[in-house]
Amino acid sequence: MRAQAGSTLFVWLLPLAGLLGAVLQLQQRALWPLAVYAGLAAGALAAAAAGRRSVALAATAAIVVGFGLTGAHAVLRLADRLPPQLEGQDLSVTGLIAGLPQRLSAGQRFRFEVEQAELAARPVALPRTLLLSWYASRFADGTREPVPSEAQPPLKAGQRWRLTVRLKQPHGSFNPEGFDHELWLFEQGVGATGHVREARPAPELLDAAAALPLQRARQRVRDRIEAEVDEPRAAGVLAALVVGDQAAIAREDWQVFRSTGVAHLMAISGLHVTMFAWLASAAVQRAWRWGGQLMLWLPAPHAARWSGLLLAAAYALFSGWGVPAQRTVWMLAVVQLVAASGRRWPWPLVLLWAAAVVALFDPWALLQPGFWLSFSAVALLMASERRGMPGRAWAPGRWSVRRLARGLWSLASGGLRTQVLATLGLAPLSLLFFQQLSVVGLLANLVAIPVLTLVVTPLAMLAVLCAPLWGAAAWSLHRLFGFLEALAGWPQAVWAVAAAPAWAAVAGLVGALVLVLPLPQRLRLLGLPLLLPLLMPGIPRPAPGSFDLIVPDVGQGGAVIVRTAHRTLLYDAGPHYGGEADAGERVLLPLLQALGERAPDRLVLSHRDNDHAGGLPALLRAYPGMELWSSLEPDHPMREQAARHVDCQAGQHWEWDGVRFEMLHPQPGDRAPPLQPNQVSCVLKISGAGYSALLTGDIERGQETLLVAWQREALRADLLLAPHHGSKTSSTAAFLDAVQPRTAVFQAGYRNRFGHPAAAVLARYQVRGIERITSAQCGAYRWAEGRGQCERDRRRRYWHHRGSSGDVE
Repeated sequence: MRAQAGSTLFVWLLPLAGLLGAVLQLQQRALWPLAVYAGLAAGALAAAAAGRRSVALAATAAIVVGFGLTGAHAVLRLADRLPPQLEGQDLSVTGLIAGLPQRLSAGQRFRFEVEQAELAARPVALPRTLLLSWYASRFADGTREPVPSEAQPPLKAGQRWRLTVRLKQPHGSFNPEGFDHELWLFEQGVGATGHVREARPAPELLDAAAALPLQRARQRVRDRIEAEVDEPRAAGVLAALVVGDQAAIAREDWQVFRSTGVAHLMAISGLHVTMFAWLASAAVQRAWRWGGQLMLWLPAPHAARWSGLLLAAAYALFSGWGVPAQRTVWMLAVVQLVAASGRRWPWPLVLLWAAAVVALFDPWALLQPGFWLSFSAVALLMASERRGMPGRAWAPGRWSVRRLARGLWSLASGGLRTQVLATLGLAPLSLLFFQQLSVVGLLANLVAIPVLTLVVTPLAMLAVLCAPLWGAAAWSLHRLFGFLEALAGWPQAVWAVAAAPAWAAVAGLVGALVLVLPLPQRLRLLGLPLLLPLLMPGIPRPAPGSFDLIVPDVGQGGAVIVRTAHRTLLYDAGPHYGGEADAGERVLLPLLQALGERAPDRLVLSHRDNDHAGGLPALLRAYPGMELWSSLEPDHPMREQAARHVDCQAGQHWEWDGVRFEMLHPQPGDRAPPLQPNQVSCVLKISGAGYSALLTGDIERGQETLLVAWQREALRADLLLAPHHGSKTSSTAAFLDAVQPRTAVFQAGYRNRFGHPAAAVLARYQVRGIERITSAQCGAYRWAEGRGQCERDRRRRYWHHRGSSGDVE
């Protein structure tokens, strides 16, 4: 009996300890040598083998093994990165398009598997996988206007190409509560990103022998969807559901899906894979019974279970092998292995082992919201049933149309209870990861789950064999789109909150668990107060008379958030990135939401250049009551979209919560044209509690000279937003001597084509002892009470792009 109890405890502790070891390794800021990780794992295994009867020793060994395997995996992956000396070089590469190309508004983006690379006719070693963009137009050197590029042929997965590319190490914007693009690139195995400079396709390259057959098959199915389905919206969703091409869904549609809480259904989910496994098993079992000799070799139920598992794994691979699909395949595999061994494991143990297997192959999935949402959804539903998972729970019995009909009716009749449990249980995770919750999500999912799972997805999969069914699937989607758009248009369809502190997140998760567990009603009600700190978190703000300032990482552009005790001001709106993407939508709106800002009071737009005004339309749409102060010309269309517009000019000033705001430039009568936009930049000084900041836009040498001559005393500031991103045309010695900043912030993109900040300008700051902060190396910069902190310093992990976040040498 004691041996059996120890064995049971061991089965629980082994995967849990291994997961804990992986989580601990993911907190490392820098990696150790590979030999250290390998030695730790080998030593732990040897110690566990020597003391087999000690559960504590086995658990400790599992933690160390999980830590060591994850670290070794990370070292090998990090070694496959672009060497710094090859950044910005024209490289000739030959290789394969390793996935479905993503269409952009001005080109294409695709994964490229390198087979051969050269620099100046000499072989060089490159990362195995690149993420490349090929634009239909490009910027000419030294100009701001795009010039025509060579016509782009349609790219297909599996094609072999010879390209001239320019690469850089994986790098992404880095903002509080923002998406970690560098983690995503690292998890995907991308060792460099870049763009195509020239392509020299040859018939022998394009028509090479078949390579990457799985990706070619996915490409053929996507091409068929696009040929058979006329409506682009429906074609995009069908491509996402069948081949996992989520990039085919338009941004506006994603916004509708997020607002209605059905975004999780627009990818290959565990529900889709389970349904496919059940249907495949049923079909195999029915066919197996027709072959008498096969029945003698292997009983039909066993053949059905193993075939269903293999076919489900094949479907998950074909659809892109996302975390929900992985989780389902590993869970089905664990269930099948347990059933084959004659054991009956409880459902938490099945999920625990499935999670451990996922983390073994992809430990960085533990840092993705999809991992926790996926496993939590299954755990909540299983916990609510008050029973364990039998070893044969997913295996079909005798298949018939009547049994299928009864199963569908059972699913439909239990849908309301299931959705209530899922909505309550997953709400804290949604608020924790995304700072928002769809208020209409319960109603939307009640309709969307049966439509997408029982109608659209089966039709879409069958349409691969019978093309006319694409039309039926598209018709069903069209009706669903109308319903979801109506829900998304409801007032307050989305509940948005500020990012919660750690203690509030833990309390909310515990409260949700108490609400959905099969406990007495009175005990369940105790979960409601635990949810309140997550639903309505406190929003820390500066004290009266003080202000804080956040300089977001928007790439090559400008934007600043200034907060007082009760008011919020935006200075500039960031760049337009191309197509429909801009810093307002991607960076500023999520950051403002995470900060708990319902509606900023005023936006001061320094000037109309794209790198400062690109995000303005998105901000005006999101905050229709926000004031706009700018130097825009009288006939600029953005003036009309603002609730109120004021021309900024020197002499204007106001006070919020004891903090003084003063406009120092442009002078009355200065307008563009005839002046250039940079020459009329709005320069704003902010003063409070013994410290001050100067925000300068893109003023250049001439405007700096005038400011020094006319307002020298007013220029003095502790923090300076470096004029024109550190351009050679700005930051004169006289201007820096007048401002006398302790810290200067340069908002410039990583390896931007303008060379900002210029080396000569950085040297000018250095000789004066001014701390220099660049957004490419610092990420977002938080500054309050005269002290600042870089977001990259605060959250640095080993997969993040290296580089000093302070002074640049």
